[in-house]
Amino acid sequence: MSPAQVLNNQHYLSSQERRESNARSYPRRIPIAIKEAVGITVKDVEGKTYFDCLSGAGTLALGHNHPVVIEAIQQVLTKKLPLHTLDITTPVKEEFVEELFNSLPKEFASRAKIQFCGPAGADAVEAALKIVKTATGRRSILSYQGAYHGMTHGSLSLTGNTGPKEPVSGLMSDVHFLPYPYSYRCPFGQGGKTGEQICSQYIEHVLNDPESGITTPAGMIMEIVQGEGGVIPAPDEWVRNIRTMTRRREIPLIVDEVQTGLGRTGKLFAFEHSGIVPDVLVLSKAIGGSLPLAVVIYDESLDQWSPGAHAGTFRGNQMAMAAGLATIRFIRNNRIDEHASCMGERLMSHLKAVQKDYGLIGDVRGRGLMIGVEIVNTRLRPDSLGSYPADPKLARQIQQECFDRGLILELGGRHGSVVRFLPPLIITPEQVDQICHIFAEAVQAAEKKMVQTASWRVNKQE
Repeated sequence: MSPAQVLNNQHYLSSQERRESNARSYPRRIPIAIKEAVGITVKDVEGKTYFDCLSGAGTLALGHNHPVVIEAIQQVLTKKLPLHTLDITTPVKEEFVEELFNSLPKEFASRAKIQFCGPAGADAVEAALKIVKTATGRRSILSYQGAYHGMTHGSLSLTGNTGPKEPVSGLMSDVHFLPYPYSYRCPFGQGGKTGEQICSQYIEHVLNDPESGITTPAGMIMEIVQGEGGVIPAPDEWVRNIRTMTRRREIPLIVDEVQTGLGRTGKLFAFEHSGIVPDVLVLSKAIGGSLPLAVVIYDESLDQWSPGAHAGTFRGNQMAMAAGLATIRFIRNNRIDEHASCMGERLMSHLKAVQKDYGLIGDVRGRGLMIGVEIVNTRLRPDSLGSYPADPKLARQIQQECFDRGLILELGGRHGSVVRFLPPLIITPEQVDQICHIFAEAVQAAEKKMVQTASWRVNKQE
């Protein structure tokens, strides 16, 4: 192998294709081999620099190789601290738990227990299911259309996207899906406040109906902002109504904040926007400070399982706890959640300006630095709300145009038609402006190619 071969993205991508599972996903849309990464940027093996608005699917709250994270990791190594302890406690673990509990609303933290899980958020979701089923003795779980909770057997059962579920038989039974208040594509054909109210009324009707077909639920799991489902934020009043319904019926409410937790939405935790308190909180991604870590925090009344009821070899990842501790402290001490809120408003403003210039953007929505731009096909007939059909092909073209110009973005939502912005929370105003300039250029280029292609097809038919 010559040096020229090594310093080439295609060399690494070809090797990856030969050796890695067909289940790999990101390299198919983001075809690079990353050599260096600092802050909000990454550099590939060919020397090209990109703005990273994927940031580990929201994991890198402080961006790549933030100094406080690097220092925390180095301290673990230089002081010869243990790297792995199962669930045996350590001073680092105690500090991490203390800092994490201090970041939570007192009403929740004062009654909380914590379970360290395997290092992925999906395992924490699995643990949450076991917690509520054990405590209630029930079996049914309520989830939401558009939800994403992971790819393990139980968490996949809770996920709305049917694509990855189709080939897998025998998924967890007794999972029932409820409508989510997706105003742009309201399941009730109303949208806005009316659609939100109908959604609440429908869910309450289901919970009250003795012939709904659903046995008394062991729990309900929800995202305050659906991420993979298309960056759909739930209205605060709707969230409060759901909390009232579940509390009145003693149905444990599980809030999945794997992607939203630790400042992403403009508050430390997304559920704080509505002022509710969940029974169970699922956290991962950002809390490990870029390293693998996942926990479930839940009300002490649910702590009814036996020793060893949930385990995981790598739940004792001390380096992740040290990095997570440093990250939580930095975010809290520097009010990074407030900064994320301000930068999110700036980003949203720019994106809405682009929307005004290009009809192919149907909706711009989100909270904090978790924003989605839904790409639509205006050549087709709109629905009763005036919303045009999704255009996944055009969304993919926009993603490619962004990538070619040095901007990494991911797609999500129905049919993969939503361009998602998940930059590190430390992003500066100047970087926001640069990113939006690139995005506007990419949209313009994609629209131009679309028009040229349409003209070519018309000429060909003639």
